[in-house]
Amino acid sequence: MHDRFLRACRREPTDVTPVWFMRQAGRYMAEYRALRQKHTLLDICRTPELALEVTLQPLRLGMDAAILFADILLPLEPMGAPFEFAKGEGPVIHEPVRDRAAIERLRVFEPEEGLGHVLEAVRLIRRELDGKTPLIGFAGAPFTIASYLIEGGKSSDYRLTKQLMWSDPASWSLLMSKISEVVRLFLHAQVKAGAQAVQLFDSWVGSLSIQDYREHVAPHVQYILRDLETTGVPVIHFGTNTASLLEEQRAAGGTVIGVDWRTPLGKAWERIGHDRAVQGNLDPLLLCAPREVAEQRARAVLAEAAGRPGHIFNLGHGIIPETPVDNVKAIIDLVHSLPVAELRAAAAGSAP
Repeated sequence: MHDRFLRACRREPTDVTPVWFMRQAGRYMAEYRALRQKHTLLDICRTPELALEVTLQPLRLGMDAAILFADILLPLEPMGAPFEFAKGEGPVIHEPVRDRAAIERLRVFEPEEGLGHVLEAVRLIRRELDGKTPLIGFAGAPFTIASYLIEGGKSSDYRLTKQLMWSDPASWSLLMSKISEVVRLFLHAQVKAGAQAVQLFDSWVGSLSIQDYREHVAPHVQYILRDLETTGVPVIHFGTNTASLLEEQRAAGGTVIGVDWRTPLGKAWERIGHDRAVQGNLDPLLLCAPREVAEQRARAVLAEAAGRPGHIFNLGHGIIPETPVDNVKAIIDLVHSLPVAELRAAAAGSAP
C-alpha cells in the first residue's frame, strides 16, 4: 500500500511530506460540476456508486489519501431533523431544535439503519482503491452539528446556540450527548466498513471561549475521540479559528491535530506537543493566488514543520470552488518534490 499518509499520522518517517486537501473532491473540478448538473448534492451522498465516483476524482492530482465524499449533516435526518440544501443559502433545517422537547425527540440510531448508504460507499471505495491509497472517513463534531440544528442553518454569531448553552445547560448537555453518541457510532461503523483513518470536523468551534469549550464541549468531544483511538486507526481532530484552543483540543483527544492558517505551524506544534502529529496549514485562498506566492507559502509551511515526522500537508480549511485545478496540482507536486531529509537538514542548518 501507498501508506505515506498513514505513516505520518503515526509519526513515522516518510520520504516526502504526505498531502491531501479538505474538500479535495468538489466544485473546483469540472468532472464534479458535470455530475452535479445531473444530481443534487444529497443524491450523490445517498448513492454509493456516485459517492465512489466523486471520492476518486481528485486522486488523479496525486493526493496521498482519499476522503469519503459525504456531508457532516447526513446524520440529522435519521435523528429526526430533516434538512435540504437551498440554492444560494446552504443547508436549511426544516424544524430547528431549540427547546427541551425538541431535543428529547431526537433519535440515537444505528448507523447501518440510518446511514447504510454511506457505509456501503466506504466499502465500495475501499474495494476500488485496492490498497493503493488510504481512505479517510469523517463526521461532524457535536458543537458544529448542534449549531446547525439550533440555528436552522449557517450562522454568523451562533447567538441561539450560545443562548441555549448558557441558559439551559442541562438541555444542552442532553443534546450534545445524543449527537456525540450518534457520531461515535457512525465513525466506528466507518472504520468497520474500511476507513483507515477518521477525521472529526469541528468547523465552528472557534467561536467559543476557552471556558465555554472546556465546560460545554470538550467532555463530549473527548468521549468520541478517546473511544475512536481504541480502534487503532489515526484520529484527526480538526477545527477552524482554533488558535486559542489548541491545548484544549489536544487534551480532548486525537492522534493528529489539525491546524488552520492563522497560527504558524511550528508554534502550533510546540503548543500541541511533538508527541502528536499535525495537519495543515496553508490558507486555502492561496491556491487562488499567483503561483509563485502559493509556492512560497507552501515552502514556508514545510519549513515550519522542519522535517519532523508527523506532518501531513493540508489546507487550514477546504478548497473553495473558484480554485484552479492546475494550482492544486502544482502545490501537490511541490510538496512531493522536497524530501523530508532535506527539510530536516535545512531546519538544522538555520537553527541558532
